[in-house]
Amino acid sequence: MSRAYFIHVGSLVLTKAADGLIDPKLVLAWLLNAIGAPGYIIGILVPVRESGSLLPQLFLARQIEAQSQRKSFWIAGSAVQGIAAIGIAAAAVLLSGATVGWIVLACLAVLAVARAACSASYKDILARTVKKGQRGKVSGTASTIAAVIVFAFAILLSFGIWPRTPLAVSLAVCIAGGLWVLAAVLFSRLDEPEADTDNDDGRPLSDLVKPLWDDSEFQVYLATRALLISTALAPPFLVMLGNLGEGGPGNLGVLLIASSLAAILSSYFWGALSDRSSRQTLMIAAAAACATFLIAAAVGFIGLGELKAVAIPALIFAAQIAYNGARAGRKTHLTDMDAGGRTAVYTALSNTLIGVMLLAGGLLGFVADAFGPAVVLAILGAFSGFAVLTAWQLSEVQAD
Repeated sequence: MSRAYFIHVGSLVLTKAADGLIDPKLVLAWLLNAIGAPGYIIGILVPVRESGSLLPQLFLARQIEAQSQRKSFWIAGSAVQGIAAIGIAAAAVLLSGATVGWIVLACLAVLAVARAACSASYKDILARTVKKGQRGKVSGTASTIAAVIVFAFAILLSFGIWPRTPLAVSLAVCIAGGLWVLAAVLFSRLDEPEADTDNDDGRPLSDLVKPLWDDSEFQVYLATRALLISTALAPPFLVMLGNLGEGGPGNLGVLLIASSLAAILSSYFWGALSDRSSRQTLMIAAAAACATFLIAAAVGFIGLGELKAVAIPALIFAAQIAYNGARAGRKTHLTDMDAGGRTAVYTALSNTLIGVMLLAGGLLGFVADAFGPAVVLAILGAFSGFAVLTAWQLSEVQAD
């Protein structure tokens, strides 16, 4: 393995561990609830985080393509994420009520935009510094190591070794900020070759979105990725299904354990499999997600009584395994497919469109309120089933 490979792995370990320590779905939601922030602010944490990290990428791609050295975007993005995380921790310690909620939300928005800079630039940097056949392992190895770190934190929380108090959880968020800053320092050591630049700032938007109708492989990829947002949207509805959100602090460690354990057991496997065939990876992950969500829907419709306390954590575990597979497969597929030297634009275009779809996915919350989470999980299961069919139509981009 090359020096660049280990720099990539080390940097991603730090940022992925930071992501786990600050997870808006679990950690920030719990923290804001504990310090008395309004519920409506807590409810928009995930949409702000997810859409904010995706929607700006089409604009950023133009700036990235104009530079021969793209790692500066990733370095700056990681450093700003660290500063924003430290701001969240400081606000949680010093403030309370609606004030802390709005400040945390503002810091999270900054963090999300900084994450967009990292995401829009990373695949292009990876494609030019790590050879094909090793790229999936970069993400898989880093995800596994980071998941072990988050798993250890979850164990400490579950057994009360790390206090389940707002101050202690704020400290974990502050540590996450430090990890992002450290990742920026490490990534600055990467030797990045000069890239061809595109300095045509006046290029029309129609040229940027041209792959949407010119590249059939990209069209099928987008359809598959759009259907697989089901794997990102499902976990909160699984939590609702089992009422695992009740009781607050006692469940934070359990949820983190399920999520991190799934990543530990599956991330390297998914990364290695995607290096062999990202198409098959996406098909298997979609099938696993479909089965998991349909079983969860059946549990919701039928009811399992006290057994639900065991069934729901198991389903969350299975859902996270499917999510990790979908993520590894779609990242490696986009990196390895022929983008005509415009990987940054392809990445930004796909992420921007998915960001819009994730915002639209917020409407599923109203469906859950009206008809229950089991109906939503059945819908998401159907989406995943269709993703198997679209992924089957993808090309084997790892084959030369």
